[in-house]
Order: sequence, then C-alpha cells, then structure tokens
Amino acid sequence: MAMKGYLDEYEKLVIRMNTPRVVIDNGVCSSATIVKVDSSRRNGILLEAVQILTDLNLSIKKAYISSDGTWNMDVFHVTDLNGNKLNDQSVLRYIEQSIETVYYGENIEVNGLTALELTGTDRIGLLSEMFAVLSDLNCDVVDAKLWTHNGRVASVIYLKDCISGAPILDSHRISKIEGRLKNVLNGDNDVNSAAKTCVTVDSMMHIERRLHQLMFEDRDYERRSKKHERSPMVVVTVQNWAERGYSVVNVHCRDRTKLLFDVVCTLTDMEYAVFHATINTAEGQAHLEFYIRHKDGSPISSEAERQRVIQCLEAAVERRALEGVRLELRHPDKQGLLAEVTRTFRENGLNVTRTEISTSSDMATNIFYVTDANGDEPDFKLIESVREKIGLECLRVKEMPTMYHKKGDGEEQQQTKAVLVSLGSLVWRNLFNFGLIKSCS
Repeated sequence: MAMKGYLDEYEKLVIRMNTPRVVIDNGVCSSATIVKVDSSRRNGILLEAVQILTDLNLSIKKAYISSDGTWNMDVFHVTDLNGNKLNDQSVLRYIEQSIETVYYGENIEVNGLTALELTGTDRIGLLSEMFAVLSDLNCDVVDAKLWTHNGRVASVIYLKDCISGAPILDSHRISKIEGRLKNVLNGDNDVNSAAKTCVTVDSMMHIERRLHQLMFEDRDYERRSKKHERSPMVVVTVQNWAERGYSVVNVHCRDRTKLLFDVVCTLTDMEYAVFHATINTAEGQAHLEFYIRHKDGSPISSEAERQRVIQCLEAAVERRALEGVRLELRHPDKQGLLAEVTRTFRENGLNVTRTEISTSSDMATNIFYVTDANGDEPDFKLIESVREKIGLECLRVKEMPTMYHKKGDGEEQQQTKAVLVSLGSLVWRNLFNFGLIKSCS
C-alpha cells in the first residue's frame, strides 16, 4: 500500500511537470492580450495551443516560439476579431483550462453522427449534386465544411438519418451513399484524379485539420491555378542554416484569421518540428518565420524536399483564402434545404468555393463563398437576384472578397517583400551566435 501511494504521488509529479502552464496577462500590452504557454517539449504541442486559440475565433497578431532543451516557451499576442483585448473572464478561463488539459490528448467527439469524407475534382454545380444525392438518400446534413483549391475539392460532412435522427449504420446503405457520391465526384471521368469517399461512425477529429490532411493526401499542392500563377497570394522561402542544423522557413502573405494554424498544421503533418519562430502582422500583412527540423533532428536535405515544403505551405495558405462573396443563410432546417439553395446557385452560374454548414435547435446557419463561373467576383445584380429567389431575409451578403479590397500587391512586390522580411532570419542567427537565445541541438 505504501509503495502504491508513492507511485501515485510520483505519477502526479510527472503529470504536473508535463502539463502546460498558462499565464494570461492583460496589462503588459495595450493592444493585445498576452497568452504565455510553458510546457515540456513534445510533438504537436504548438499546434494544439494554436488550435485552441483559433477555434475561439481569436486573431494572433504576434507570436514568439522558443525551445530550450526539452522545454517550450510560446508567447501569443491575441485579440478578438474586432481587434480588442480579451476581457471576458469565461473566455480567459477556457483558454487556461483547455491548454492545460491538452496534455491528456482530449479531442472533440461528434456523438450520434456519421462522418463522410470526400475528395475529388471540383467543378461548377458539384456541391448542388452532392447535396441532391444526400437528400434523395434521406441523409440529413448536420454539420459540414468544404474547401476547394487548384481544381480539387475536399469535404467533411456529418450526417444522420432524416427520419429517425440516428446515425447511419447499415453497411449496405453506407455503400450506396459512397457509390452515388463517388459517381458524382467522378463526373469528368478523369482516371488520373479519381474521387475518394470514406464513411465512419462517431468519428473523432479536428475538422479543419482533417481538411488539410485530405487536400494534402490528394496532392492539391502539385497543381497550380492560372490565377495564382499570375498573382501569387503567398511567398514562401526555405533555406538551411548549416551551422545550427536548422531549416529556416519564411512565409509572407496577407494576414487573416487562422493563418498560423494552417501553416503549423501543415508543418506538423509533414513531420517537421518547430524549434523557434516569430510571427508578426501589420497593415494587413503577415510574416512568419520558422526554424524547423525533421522529427529525427535533421534539416531539409535536398532541393526536391525544399520545393515540396514550399508548395505545401503555399497550398496551406491558399486553401482558406476568402475568394468570392460571403453569403450567410439562416433558415429553419428542413430536408432538402441545402439541395434547394445550392441548386439555385448553380442555375444562376454561381460557383461555391468554400462552405461551412451548421445546425442548432432546428435552425440552419450556412456560409457560402461564391464566385462566377470564371472564379471572379460575381455581378452584384446577380447576387441580389439569387437572394430574391431564396429569400432576402434568409440569405444575406456578409463580406466582400478580400482579394478585391486591395489589388496593389503584384508578384514583384510580394517577392521583394519576402526577400526583405527574410533578412529577419539573420537577426535570429546573430542572437543564437551571441548566446542570447539558446539552441535546442
């Protein structure tokens, strides 16, 4: 008994030593709330902290990441989406508790729903056909997110049976759902880009991280749209610092919410560890610099690998870029609602580039980003016509595309900025060399 008690106390000590410690300060900075996280080093801990902050729709204005041996110190400057400091005590307590319990590997579980994952070739009207199939098969879409990028589409959809409200468990019915949707996604008969579908029950996942993984597995980063070739949305540079055994990654692009999550998520899933990093945002621009190594401790070792990292990070930033007019639909939930709405979009030549669907208390709140057939901003009269057909009070314009707010940053300007800001890596190197920041080698 005495030995067992001793072991219990030892286990508690180990847990306390490994559990992240969070300090939140509203007095140090006049423009942001400081969230400082100290934790023992382990793979994925940075992503988990960033994930918690971005899931609360907080904006990370600055961040400093540093490792010393087996210990991490992460400092985040965060605001709400209106640029204000965080004063809601319940939000501050949630941040503390969530990050401090992330050591236990807690995940969000979607109970009583069937998870459907899809990847395939994007085209106008695809979303309408997908929802029409699900409605015809008596599947009720409860939550869903869909991204498109470089001619590809990835989606995670949570379903239940329309009649019983129960998860869909019958294997024959699941096979039918997968088969019908695969036919829709393979509508172009392109054997080189075959669609994939997967149905699971009570799936545990972070839906946005899973979307990144699906796009990555689909190799969307190997394709390049003509629009992004003409006017790159992101500039990524990668160089090795041989003296310290790091690869230095610089990302320069327009600032937006969840940008840091998208980049860190991609580096983590590519099995790179972030040892040091600085994130700065100003005047709508973001510069992110990371000192990374493989999980085995080695830096990037070949030109092919360097190019792959550049491509994957470009894709990670572009997938969530807000292209198109943001429309928000609020409507009492009913069977076939999504099929009706997206059919109206298709019939009027609107293409859905991203969508977020949620249902709560029998009320559907659906967000669509739409462009015209060429991927450009749709005519305002067309948007108003579609709103009249669906219902002016139900479908509202919430946001115009960020790509039309400011068109001054051409390719040469972006590349020049990237070269200039990458000089910041020299400052970091000098800090290392003079011993002001310790290496984790």
